[in-house]
Amino acid sequence: MSISSFNFKTALLTPLQMAAADKAAAEGGISGIALMEAAGSAVANVVGGKFNKRPVLVLCGPGNNGGDGFVAARHLRDAGWPVTLALLGQVDTLSGDAATSAASWSGKIEPLSLELLSGAGLVIDALFGAGLSRPLEEPVALLLQALINSRIPVCAVDVPSGVDGSSGEVLGIAAAAQITVTFFRKKPGHVLMPGKELCGEVIVADIGIPSSVLEPIEPATFENAPSLWLDAFPWPDYGMHKYQRGHVLVIGGEFMTGAARLSALAAARAGAGLVTLVAPASVCPIYATALTSVMVQPVANEEMLRNVLGDERKNVVVVGPGAGVSALTKDYVSCVLAAQRACVLDADAISVFASDPQSLFDAIRGPCVLTPHEGEFRRVFNSQGGKLERAKRAARQCGAVVVLKGSDTVIAAADGRAIINTNAPPDLATGGTGDVLSGLIAGLMAQGMEPFLAAAAAVWLHGEAATLFGPGLISEDLPQMLPRVLRRLKRRAGQQDRNDFRISQKRS
Repeated sequence: MSISSFNFKTALLTPLQMAAADKAAAEGGISGIALMEAAGSAVANVVGGKFNKRPVLVLCGPGNNGGDGFVAARHLRDAGWPVTLALLGQVDTLSGDAATSAASWSGKIEPLSLELLSGAGLVIDALFGAGLSRPLEEPVALLLQALINSRIPVCAVDVPSGVDGSSGEVLGIAAAAQITVTFFRKKPGHVLMPGKELCGEVIVADIGIPSSVLEPIEPATFENAPSLWLDAFPWPDYGMHKYQRGHVLVIGGEFMTGAARLSALAAARAGAGLVTLVAPASVCPIYATALTSVMVQPVANEEMLRNVLGDERKNVVVVGPGAGVSALTKDYVSCVLAAQRACVLDADAISVFASDPQSLFDAIRGPCVLTPHEGEFRRVFNSQGGKLERAKRAARQCGAVVVLKGSDTVIAAADGRAIINTNAPPDLATGGTGDVLSGLIAGLMAQGMEPFLAAAAAVWLHGEAATLFGPGLISEDLPQMLPRVLRRLKRRAGQQDRNDFRISQKRS
C-alpha cells in the first residue's frame, strides 16, 4: 500500500508541512488573517466550553502563534471573561497577520512579567508554536518555570511553548497544558513523548483549510488508527481453511519458556490458521502442556530448523522471545533470513547482533519486522535524534519494518512511511507484553497482511486490549482480551459478528 493511498485524516504534519498547507490555502483564496481569526476563535470556544469563567492571562509571542492569542483574547473578553494580555516584545515590531490581529485588540497590552500570574485562574500559552527550533531563554524560561510552579491550568495554542512540533522534545523548558488546541492536523510533537504528555488533551480545530491541500504535500507520517489498515485486515471468510490462514512458526528457548508461549498464543488469537512452536526436546513437555492449540516440535540445532523450514506452508517465523543471547540464537536468525522467510525478530534475536549489526542488516532480504525497545534499539542502531527520525533512519538502514516500542511506539518502513501509536496505556509496562506483540504481528502477516500494516494493526490491537482490561494487567491477559477487541473492530468494519447478532436477538 502506497503512502498516497492512506486516508489523510490521521496525517501528522511537520511544522514545515503545516506552513505549506497554510500557503496552499492562501493560494486557494483563504487569507492568512481569516485562518488566524478562525484559529483564535477556536481557542476561545474551547476555553469557554472546558473552563468556568475566570480571570484569564493570555501570553502572546511575536509571531503568528501570538496573533492567534490576540484573537482568542478578544473573543473571550467579548464573552465577558476578565482578560489580561501580555506580549513578548513590542507591539510595533509585529508584522503581517499577527500585527493585524494585535491592532484589533483594544485593551491594554502588558509586558511579560512573573507578577501577571498572580490572580490568574487560567493561562493561554500563545508564546511559541510548533516551529520553535531553539531552547527558550529568559525571560520566557523564567516565566514558564513560574507557571509550572503555580499549578495554574494552561490551554496551549498549537503546542505548549518549548515543545518541538516535529519531535515532541522539550527545548529547554515547557509548561504542561491541560488542553492543547491545534489546527487542521496534529503534528508529530503532539503524539511523541514527552510532548504527548505535556500537551494534555489535544483538540484539532477545523479552521477552513481543505483536505485537498495535503495531496501535493504527501504526508508520510500518521497517527495509528484502523482507518489506515482496516481495509487490509485479514478477516476469515466461509471459503477458507486453516492452511489458507497461514502457519506461524515460533522458536522457543530452553529457559525462559513463557515468552515464546505468549508469542505463540498471540499469533493464534490474531487469526493464524496454524501455529507451531519449536524448542529443545528437554522442554517440549513444558510447552506442550501449556499450549493445547499450538503444535510443539523438538528442534536442537540449525540443521533441524532448516528441515522444519522446508515446509513452505510455515510462512512466518518469530525468533527472539526468551531465546537467550547465544550463538544458537544467532544461527537461528541467520537460518530464517537465509530462507527469505517472512519473520518477526524480537528481543534476543536483535541483541545477539550487538557486536556486528551490519551482518544482520545485510542478511535481511525478505519481509521482516524488528520490534526493539529502546535498549535493544541502541545495541544495533547508532542513531541520534528524536524517536520518529531514529526509527525511520533505522528502517532505511536495515531494509525492514522497525517497531520502536514505548508509550509512543513508532512503526517505520524502509520506504519512508511511519505510523505513531497513541492508544497504549501505562499498564502495558510489564513483562511479556512485547512477546505478545511479536506474536500478533506474525499472526497478521501469516494471513497475508503486508508487514508495515500488520505491525501497525497489531500495535493498535495490543493497546486496545490493554485499555479494555485496565489496571492489574499482566501479559497473559492480552490474548484473552483480543476476541472482544476484534469483535468491536469487525463491527466497525461493517461486518458484524454473527454471534453478536444472535446475542442481540436473544436480548431483544
